[in-house]
Amino acid sequence: MSCSMKPRKSFFISAFGMFMFFTVAVQAQSVTLYTPYTKVSVPPGDNLSYSIDVRNNSKTRRNVNLSVAGMPKGWTWDLKIGGLNVKQLSLLPGGKKTMSLKVNVPYKIKKGTYHFWVKAGGYSLPLYVEVSRQGNYKTEFTIRQSNMQGNAKSHFTFSADLRNITGEKQRYALQSAPPRGWTVIFKPNYKQATSVEVEPNGKANMTIDVKPPHEVKAGTYKIPVRAVTNNTSAEQTLEVVITGNFDMELTTPTGLLSTKITAGGEKEVKLLVMNTGSAKLEGVKFRTLKPDKWDVSFDPKSIDELDPGKTVEITARIKAYKKAIAGDYVVKLTAYTPEVSSQVAFRVMVKTPMLMGWLGILIILLAVGIVWYLFRKYGRR
Repeated sequence: MSCSMKPRKSFFISAFGMFMFFTVAVQAQSVTLYTPYTKVSVPPGDNLSYSIDVRNNSKTRRNVNLSVAGMPKGWTWDLKIGGLNVKQLSLLPGGKKTMSLKVNVPYKIKKGTYHFWVKAGGYSLPLYVEVSRQGNYKTEFTIRQSNMQGNAKSHFTFSADLRNITGEKQRYALQSAPPRGWTVIFKPNYKQATSVEVEPNGKANMTIDVKPPHEVKAGTYKIPVRAVTNNTSAEQTLEVVITGNFDMELTTPTGLLSTKITAGGEKEVKLLVMNTGSAKLEGVKFRTLKPDKWDVSFDPKSIDELDPGKTVEITARIKAYKKAIAGDYVVKLTAYTPEVSSQVAFRVMVKTPMLMGWLGILIILLAVGIVWYLFRKYGRR
C-alpha cells in the first residue's frame, strides 16, 4: 500500500512543478519589452536614453513589477513613465506603455562591452553597451618649468598646459594661493582671465605671471595654482627663488645737498653709500654729470662689496672751472651697479675770487681818477 502511494506522490509533485513552470513561462510571454537599440557604442562619460515599450499580450489585465538588474558598478540609471518613477505597472489586455530609461556611463571606465537587464514581471530585456575607449574623469595641469630664480624686482612668467581628459566641455576656475603681497595673473590663450573653457579631450595653453612684493626678502617661495570644476580638479606648485632685493641710497651725512666754491677752487663733499636692500652689492662705481670743464673725482674710486644694511663713506672732490661765472651750478653724482643705482643732485654756488674783486675795484678807481684828471686839466679852457 505504501509502495503504491509513493509513485503517485512523485507524479503529482512533478506535475505541479511542470504546471508552475508552464504558468510562469506563459505569464512571461504575455508581457514583453521592446526597444529598437539593444546594443550601442558610446565613449566614456556618455548619457544614454532608451525608449522601451511594455506590452500586455494576454487577454487579461496584468500587474507587472518594473526593475533594472545587473547595472555595472559606478553606472547610474533612472526609469520613468510620464515623468514618474514607477515600480509597478498595471496593463489592460493588449495595452502598452512606454518607459524612459536614462543611463549615465562614468568617465573612469575600462574599454569593453557591458550589459544589464530591464525587467517587467518575468520578462527580461538584455541591453548591451560597448565603451569605445579607455576613459577617466581627469584633468592634467602641467607646468613646463615650475622653478624660477631672480631678484625682488624680477617678474616671473610660467608656461602651463591644461588638458581636459573627459567626455564633455569643462569650465575651469583658475585659482592661486600666493604669499601675502604677491600677485598671480592667469592668461589662458594670452588673455587675462579667471576661468577658461576646455573642450572634451582638448587643451588650453596659458601663461602664469608672478610678481613678488617690493620688500620681499631673499628665500624660496611656493605658490599653489589650481584648475577646478564641480567634477574634477588639478593642482601644481610654482616655486620662486628670490636671491635678494637690490636697493641703494646715495646721500650726505647731514642730508644737505648744496655747497659753495670759488671759480677755479676745489671742494670736498662727504657722501654716504647705503645698501638698503636685502642682497649684497658688488662692484659699486661712480659717475658724474657736471658743467663743462669742471672736474669731479671720488675717493675711493669704487666699492668692491657692500653687505645689506651697511654704509660706506666716500669723498667727492669737486673742482670748478677757473673762468666760471658767478652763479648756481648743478653737479649730479651717481653710485651704480648692474642691478641698481642712486643719484643726488648737488647745487654748487660759484663765487668770484677775492683777488678778482679787488682788481675790479682798482679798475673802477683808476677810471674815476683818469676822468678827474682830464676834467682838471682841460675843464677851464
